[in-house]
Amino acid sequence: MQVYRLPVLSDNYIFLLHDRDRNLAAVIDPAQAQPVLQQLQALGAELTKILITHHHNDHIGGNLELIDRFPQVKVYGGAEDRGRIPGQQIFLQGGDRVSFADRTASILFLPGHTKAHIAYYFPPNNPAETGELFCGDTLFGGGCGRLKEGTPSQMVASLEQLRNLPDNTRVWCAHEYTLNNLQFALTVDSDNLDLQKRFAGVKAARSRNQATIPSSIALEKSTNPFLRWDHPNLQLATNSQDSVQTFARLRGMKERF
Repeated sequence: MQVYRLPVLSDNYIFLLHDRDRNLAAVIDPAQAQPVLQQLQALGAELTKILITHHHNDHIGGNLELIDRFPQVKVYGGAEDRGRIPGQQIFLQGGDRVSFADRTASILFLPGHTKAHIAYYFPPNNPAETGELFCGDTLFGGGCGRLKEGTPSQMVASLEQLRNLPDNTRVWCAHEYTLNNLQFALTVDSDNLDLQKRFAGVKAARSRNQATIPSSIALEKSTNPFLRWDHPNLQLATNSQDSVQTFARLRGMKERF
């Protein structure tokens, strides 16, 4: 399963999955159709699945045009997003499975950013593979999504699910927010040497217009304040030892940053 990262809009990423053996494709969160169609044409591949993490327009904007071009395509999304995702035919809950290219994704239910947000986690089949996490707007490089429809306690529980994935899991999040997120992270975790090193690398990469995605679970656990609500540095910065309160205060600080 080959993953293609397609930059669109001002900072979104669409992810196209390619089954090289069968020359079939799946797309995750197609904000626009044209970049997907161009990549499909370059590969000569047929689109069979549209996998949606949540209903926001910058994740579903290309659905109808892609359905028009590939009438047999199946549109997957969270069960609680019923009526909010164009063309949705398959309604997923946490623990469900979706297969593609000899890989099977586990569906993670991740309320917080929205009430219905899900992620697609493809565990490795063998030691030569890495896990692949497509987490939409729940987890970002160095950050997390705004709480549009959920609560801090829901988001902590959702992020805990992601934090518990294997360290070498690749994290494919849907926006290029990493530089700004790390700038904020340094204001609350300034003594973190891993964070300092990551910030320098990300700053250099972005100066060359290079993507910072995918990340990894290990990197996020060591540098992302929104996965470190139980670390003394973050508890000190928020004057709280309660996990949910620490997270909520960090999220509020980020909103004002």
